[in-house]
Amino acid sequence: MKETIDRKKQTFQIKNLTKVKHQLFRWAQTFDPVCYLDSNTYGQDVYGTYEGLLAVGQQNQISYNFSKTNPFELLRDFRKKTGGWLFGYLSYDLKNKIEKLSSQNSDHIGFPEMHFFEPIYLIKIFQNKLEINSHKETPADLWKIIQAIPTAPLPNAPSIDPTEIKSSISKADYLKTISKIKNNLLLGDIYEMNFCQEFYIKNIDLAPAILFEKFNTISKAPFSAFYRKNDRYLLCASPERFLKKQGDQLISQPIKGTIKRGKTSKENKKLTQELFVSKKDRSENVMIVDLVRNDLSRACVPGTVQVKELFGIYPFAQVNHLISTITGTLRPSLDFVDALKNAFPMGSMTGAPKIRSMELIEQYEESKRGLYSGTIGYITPEGDFDFNVVIRSMLYNADRQYLSFQVGGAIVNDSVPTLEYEECLLKAAGIRRALCGR
Repeated sequence: MKETIDRKKQTFQIKNLTKVKHQLFRWAQTFDPVCYLDSNTYGQDVYGTYEGLLAVGQQNQISYNFSKTNPFELLRDFRKKTGGWLFGYLSYDLKNKIEKLSSQNSDHIGFPEMHFFEPIYLIKIFQNKLEINSHKETPADLWKIIQAIPTAPLPNAPSIDPTEIKSSISKADYLKTISKIKNNLLLGDIYEMNFCQEFYIKNIDLAPAILFEKFNTISKAPFSAFYRKNDRYLLCASPERFLKKQGDQLISQPIKGTIKRGKTSKENKKLTQELFVSKKDRSENVMIVDLVRNDLSRACVPGTVQVKELFGIYPFAQVNHLISTITGTLRPSLDFVDALKNAFPMGSMTGAPKIRSMELIEQYEESKRGLYSGTIGYITPEGDFDFNVVIRSMLYNADRQYLSFQVGGAIVNDSVPTLEYEECLLKAAGIRRALCGR
């Protein structure tokens, strides 16, 4: 399926990538909706296609909150209707439309369960050029407007007193819950479960764009995203790819295994070696790799699902991760919607076995996940796509002045509750630094 014929397209050379990104992002703030995807020149992502994508304004959109309609069929029909590029997200709680599950925990953000839009303006960012696709102004006129955007530093986002950050579960209750989950592991209910906790700030008036620029500079994650729909905002610094479709090839890269970054290259090398040989982290990773293999097998040609990389060491701003890569060939009778649905939600944020883990997640967690541990990304006119895992993210409801961020980790038999809690704080370090300045 080709792009609509009225789209105007032109490519421009750029000399200063950082400057142009700032200009594009600031220009985008006058629009609703907005989807900004930034790879942050992360060199280890060998499967990436774009340095960044910016989609603003909407010609058409779908917004789904739970109803009798099947959200995946709604997405399929929407693409058939539009035929163009689509940007949007799937929330974690769409699991309830895939399996017989429910979500009863509290949600103070209120993103729709699914949202996709066909943009008025689409800008593809590469290392030394960008391509402007416009349904209104000519690309040349639009490029002049963008180049005129000031690039002086934005006002500093006000630092938040750390004591204003509250938790939906106390540390003591978190430790008790981990012990309960370990009992489920001993009983054989599950082999691994991802358990998350919410941190939040009430009555906070902030400028999401300013906070995102600060957060993105701190984290420099390869699957960063800024998403606006009305007065709801996602500020995401994700290091993880959920699923990519390129032609008939599917690529998933789950993360399991985390250790802090060293202060020196020597210390960092020592820490990454510890991570690489860690029995616990390898066990976590292998279990999720097996789960992802099973998920991909549901949509792929038999015999084509392969583990391309096992226990890859990937460095990020605050942490090092173990990442594995699983690929497969999509069956000719299936399409991009089937590929997404059969793998969703991602195994790295659920556990194994998947359905029982999701039941226990609902039982033990205090907050509805919503867009957290869902996925955000793009779909091309040809039906290719690339979607991240929404982690290391802040969700903000500007109307309610409520900011939320969740963090979690995989619980296995040899998990130590206090160490699991410390790992949560490590994963939240970039968020806390953006909010509090330290």
